[in-house]
Amino acid sequence: MDRSNALRMADRAMGLSRMPRRGRSQVAPSAEGAPIIGAQSARAPVEAHSTTPIAPRERAPVPPAAAATALRVVLSNHAEAATVQDPASRAQALQALRERHDRTCPHCTTATAHTHTVFGEGNAMARIMFIGEAPGETEDQTGRPFVGPAGDKLNGMITAMGLRREDVYIANVLKSRPPDNRTPLQHEVDACGPFLIEQILLIRPEVLITLGGPATKLILGTEAGISRVRGIWAEWAPPAGHGAPIPVMPTYHPAYLLRNYTAKTRGEVWSDLQAVMARLNLPARG
Repeated sequence: MDRSNALRMADRAMGLSRMPRRGRSQVAPSAEGAPIIGAQSARAPVEAHSTTPIAPRERAPVPPAAAATALRVVLSNHAEAATVQDPASRAQALQALRERHDRTCPHCTTATAHTHTVFGEGNAMARIMFIGEAPGETEDQTGRPFVGPAGDKLNGMITAMGLRREDVYIANVLKSRPPDNRTPLQHEVDACGPFLIEQILLIRPEVLITLGGPATKLILGTEAGISRVRGIWAEWAPPAGHGAPIPVMPTYHPAYLLRNYTAKTRGEVWSDLQAVMARLNLPARG
């Protein structure tokens, strides 16, 4: 299959319509209004993904003192919670964490630029957890992660994998909208990030997909830019005593994909998703 045909297949798989070379700034939805999985012949070979490891952080990010005390108190419960196979009980544990976050987060309880906190949503027993950087304007208005144009694109990516949004879990590093949608600052990540760690420990997904630079930097403890590390399998090491490392696939944020609608970025994101599908033995749909 030549390169142009392969890219058309990737576009269809992620719910993208072909765009004219000029005169359009947004991605047009597919004519059917829903993403369509590509034919199996369009799947990129998994070997194309680099297996060169990114040096993972030996421990999870060290939280500031204000959050560290609360984190120590609850971590002892998470190893047991992660073995619970009752979805309702796991969902209740996440709800309790959400309530504690909204009461005690050193960042979100003092920040003033947001309307709602955006804790996360999805399947408490999810095999895949998507992690973004922070809520945007629409997320702030609704209290839900990844809604609006970027959310529509993420939904298309999930559907392309043969899954529903309800099958995965979606969260952000920062759970309140930064002023003017700017990139989260390090002290904000340090203050709010421990609650994301707790979410991961409760859900215990089989794969983490980090969306964009800030999420990837927190999870992998790297300063490398997303364009350097995307598509390379890495691992997130939980705090000592809290289970085995979790595989991580970094890829571009859906908002970046919308802003940079090129053959290169489309193909790279689709290749990253296919690598996750292959690792989890998710079937392709014809």
